[in-house]
Amino acid sequence: MNKLEELINELCPDGVEYKRIDELCIITRGRVMSKDYIRDNVGQYPVYSSQTENNGELGKISTYDFEGEYLTWTTDGANAGSVFYRNGKFSVTNVCGLLKVKVDEITTKYLYHILSITAPKYVNKGMGNPKLMSNVMARIKVPLPPLSIQSEIVHILDSFTLLTAELTAELTAELTARQKQYAFYRDYLLDFSNEDVTKKIPDIDCSNVEYIKLGDIAKFTYGYTDKAKDYGDTRFIRITDILDNGYLNPNDAKYINLNEESKKYLLSKGDLLLARTGATYGKTLYVPNDEKAVYASFLIKIELDNTKILNRYYWHFSKSNLYWKQANKLVSTAGQPQFNTNAVSRVVIPVPPISVQENIVKILDRFDKLNNDMSEGLPAEIEARKKQYEYYRDTLLSFDDKACSHIVKVERERELTRTKAIKWLSIQDLFNLRNGYTPSKSKSEYWTNGTIPWFRMEDIRENGHILNDSIQHITPIAVKGKLFPANSIILATSATIGEHALITVDSLANQRFTYLTVKNEYSNQLNMKYIYYYFFKIDEWCKNNLNVSSFASVDMDKFKKLKFPIPPLEEQKRIVSIFDRFDKLCNDISEGLPAEIEARQKQYEYYRDKLLSFKEKNHA
Repeated sequence: MNKLEELINELCPDGVEYKRIDELCIITRGRVMSKDYIRDNVGQYPVYSSQTENNGELGKISTYDFEGEYLTWTTDGANAGSVFYRNGKFSVTNVCGLLKVKVDEITTKYLYHILSITAPKYVNKGMGNPKLMSNVMARIKVPLPPLSIQSEIVHILDSFTLLTAELTAELTAELTARQKQYAFYRDYLLDFSNEDVTKKIPDIDCSNVEYIKLGDIAKFTYGYTDKAKDYGDTRFIRITDILDNGYLNPNDAKYINLNEESKKYLLSKGDLLLARTGATYGKTLYVPNDEKAVYASFLIKIELDNTKILNRYYWHFSKSNLYWKQANKLVSTAGQPQFNTNAVSRVVIPVPPISVQENIVKILDRFDKLNNDMSEGLPAEIEARKKQYEYYRDTLLSFDDKACSHIVKVERERELTRTKAIKWLSIQDLFNLRNGYTPSKSKSEYWTNGTIPWFRMEDIRENGHILNDSIQHITPIAVKGKLFPANSIILATSATIGEHALITVDSLANQRFTYLTVKNEYSNQLNMKYIYYYFFKIDEWCKNNLNVSSFASVDMDKFKKLKFPIPPLEEQKRIVSIFDRFDKLCNDISEGLPAEIEARQKQYEYYRDKLLSFKEKNHA
C-alpha cells in the first residue's frame, strides 16, 4: 500500500465532502486591456488573457492588479475552460476569470489540478462560441480530502508534469542540435577557402570554384501589385509568406483572380523569390510545388543561369553566414530596410562545378529535411506509420476482388464476402449537393459579431479535416435560405482541388466548396466517419477529373455520376475503427512526436483521475 492509499484509509475511509466553488473561492474577472494599452505601459508584470500559448501571457505592464496565489480560467472562446495556476504579481484581461481561495480547507494548487479536469466539462459550446462564465464556475462541486492528502496528490501530479516538461525539453534540444548540425555543414560545405575542401565531398575536385556576383548570372523581376483577397483562382504569395527557414507559410494564404497582366508573374516549382524590404528582407523562398501562384510586388524573382548555378544550391547558400554577412552590409537602412536589385546583384557567390553543387545539395537537403519535415524529423517512424495508414485506407476502401486480395490471406474469404454485399450508388443519388458562397464583404452587418461558422480552405489547413468551428463567422442576416446541416462533407471543387472536411455543425462555406449531405432515405445506412474516410479517395479522383477554362474546377457532370460504395454498417464501423487508430498514430501530436509523450501523458492522466476521484460522504 502506497503512502496516498494509507492516508485515504486512515483519514477518509468513508469518502470526502464536496463543495461548490463559490463556497471555497472569491470569484471575479479581469479588466479590459487593449494591446495598445499594454504597448504604452510596458513593464515587468505579466498580463494574462484567454490564449493558452506562452502560458496565457499577452504582454507585460508596469503595474499589477493581483498578488499571491490565484487560479485564472478562460471564460470564452476556443480555449474556454482552460485553467492556470498563478503565483506572483500580475493582471488579467476581461476574458479571464479569477479564483482566490478564501477558506483553509483547500489549497490553491490542489484546486488547480481538480479544476483542470473538471472545468472543461462545464463549458457551454452552443452558438459556436464556447463559454464558461462565472455563474457556471460558481456551481462546480469539487472533492475536499484532508490537506495532507491534497498535498500528496499535488506532489505526485507536479512530478508527472515535470517529467513531461523534461521530455519536451529533450525533444526541443534534439531539434536544436539538428538545426545547428545543418547550419554547421551548410557553412562548412560552402566555405571553399578551407584547405580541407577536398575532404568534404569525397572523390570530387572542389578546387575549381569561381566567385561570381549574383548580377552576372541572374535576372531579377519585381512582383505584381494587386489587393490580396481571401478567395480567388490563384494564390498570391506575399513577403510575409516566407518563413524564417525559407519555406512557404501554409497558413493565412491569400488569393487573386488571374488576368492577362498577372499571368506574367506566374510561378513554377523550384522558382526563387527574394524578400526585398522590411524586417524579412533577404529571405529567399524556393517555390515548393506547382500550385498556381503569382508573387507580390515586395518580392523579387531570381532567374539563375542554370548552366552555372542550381536554384536549390543558391537557396541553401541564401541561408548561410557567407550570404548574410554580405546582405547585412548591402541593405539600405534608411527608413524601411531595402534590399533591391542593385544591392542583391552585388552578392558574391562561390560557384563550384555543377556536379559539386549537386552533391552539396544532396547533403544539405538531407539535413534540412530532418529539421523541417515533421514526418522525418521527430521521429522518422511517423513516415512509416503514414504509409501504413494510407495503405490500409486505400485497400479497405477499394471494394474489388483485387484490392481485397491484398488483405491478410486468412481474411480473404471474409473480404470477398464483404465485396459481394456492397451497394453502389451515384453521388447525386446518395447526396444532396449545394454550393457554398461568400456573403458580401462590403456589408459589415454580415460579419461583425458573427456566430455562424463560415469555412474556408484556411480552416482545413489550420485545424484539420474534422471541424466543429471556423476561423471566421457570419451573422444570421447573411444567410441565404437555410444553413447547411451538421454532418455534411465539404469538398473543394475549384481552386485548391482535392481537399475535404467533415463539418459537425450547421454552417456555411465559401464558393470553393460543394456541400454533400446524405439524403434522408440513406441516413440510416451510412456511418459519417466512413464517408469522411472514403472521401480521401474522392479527393484524388477530383484532381484527375477537371474542367480547365479560366480556372480549374472539378468536372461536376462526371462527379455526380461517380459511384459510391455502401458496405454493411458493421463493415463501415470496422473500417472506421482501423482508420481512427492509424489517424491518431499519424497525426496526433502527443502520439506522433513522440509516442513517449503520449505514454507519459496517459500515465499522468490516469494517476490524476485516480487521485482526484473521491467517494462523496453519505450524510444520511
